[in-house]
Amino acid sequence: MKSDHVDYEIVIGLEVHVELSTKSKIFCSCATTVGGAPNTQVCPICLGMPGTLPVLNGDVVKLAVKAGLGLDCAITPIGRQDRKNYFYPDSPKAYQISQNDLPIAMGGHLDIETTEGLKRIGITRLHIEEDAGKLIHDASKGTLIDYNRCGVPLIEIVSEPDLRSANEVRAYLQKLRATLLFLDVSSCKMNEGAFRCDVNLSVREKGALTLGTRTEMKNLNSFSFITKAIEHETQRQIALIKSGESVIQETRRWDATKGQSFSMRTKEDAHDYRYFPDPDLMPISIDAAFLQAIKNEMPLLPDDYKRRFINQFGIKASLAELLCTSREVANYYEACTAYTTYFESLGNLIVTEIFRLIGLQDEASQIPISPEKLGALVTLIGEEKISLSIAKRVLSEMWQSDKMPVDIIEANNLWAIIDPDLLMAMAMQILEKMPQIKADYLSGKTQALGAFIGQMMKASQGRADPNQSEEVFLKLINEKHEL
Repeated sequence: MKSDHVDYEIVIGLEVHVELSTKSKIFCSCATTVGGAPNTQVCPICLGMPGTLPVLNGDVVKLAVKAGLGLDCAITPIGRQDRKNYFYPDSPKAYQISQNDLPIAMGGHLDIETTEGLKRIGITRLHIEEDAGKLIHDASKGTLIDYNRCGVPLIEIVSEPDLRSANEVRAYLQKLRATLLFLDVSSCKMNEGAFRCDVNLSVREKGALTLGTRTEMKNLNSFSFITKAIEHETQRQIALIKSGESVIQETRRWDATKGQSFSMRTKEDAHDYRYFPDPDLMPISIDAAFLQAIKNEMPLLPDDYKRRFINQFGIKASLAELLCTSREVANYYEACTAYTTYFESLGNLIVTEIFRLIGLQDEASQIPISPEKLGALVTLIGEEKISLSIAKRVLSEMWQSDKMPVDIIEANNLWAIIDPDLLMAMAMQILEKMPQIKADYLSGKTQALGAFIGQMMKASQGRADPNQSEEVFLKLINEKHEL
């Protein structure tokens, strides 16, 4: 948020829609696979034809309960499904089967790491519903509709308005996505729409007790888009308030290309949907035996790994949180700890360089570097035999080959330069060419040291030891003779 907005506070609540990993849709036997030709995975039931009757997929209930337990929610023993009435072309029945006052789960929470430490975000409810179809806007043909996604089972997870910044929203969504991945209830592939969220945002003056008028931004499916949309909407609402205008309760669409949001329609309230119990579906009964069976299947979750990493390896909570974004990464980190004792450095290398390389292929389960080899590389960094910049070069080559880090270092002469005489000679040449560095440092400009270290790294192609380079610099500038 910009500095001229420090007198305001943003209040954010999220509605996250997650497609469940079932083989068939929520009320029919149509496939849920992604990528089929348009309108080939449909039937009279999911198209809402007259005279058809829905039958609830039992796996939907099981996965929804599993998600609710993973979020520390209370499970509703007798629930029901309701018709949510609205008229949009992507919903052929003109209503959506959802849940209103008796959802599957209620009253949970999720803990996230923030700059101020651990923060608990309340979860109001978790309910099941059916997804809508997909609108395809074609300049030459108009708006087309693909109903393949219509009827795919969803859970909607509604948070309390406990979030106060885009960074907190990102941390919450990353933690929520990790939890659902550990539970195996969804693929959570954002690019396929399996994990997307609506952002409810309002602004109020700091210290105010009442909430401001909220807007809702629909179907954001990228962490970067969500961050940009929150920042833009915050500034838009503050500008309205400061100019004496009113914020309108409405639904807005985020245009990532233009970097701004646009009004879609006035925001509906619950009564506008005219909820009523679906007469074609029986109540959802969750008995003690069913619930216990699911509890017995519950896997270790991100917080379980996080506590173990902190207690066993002594790493920071914020780092442990990042290492638990997927089960594959958490297991990989733990496997690597058998081959090095530099646990913090290992974690930092994974969440920076390994995450960057994973991003290129978007598949954490396909890390090509064995734990033994990464552990060996981290040990070389910890023992200061190579610099971090050299380690990054070595790691990139390891990603493409099956070589040990020592072999790559030997072949390319990448060992750290620790010879004091050689470092002194390099330092003297730099200060002879750039005497201003010494003058700046002696005049109190401590950033000159960083400039010198940068020149040493450049001259040595990243092989100079930063700590020894600093010692050499301080020794030279404190000498009485002129350089």
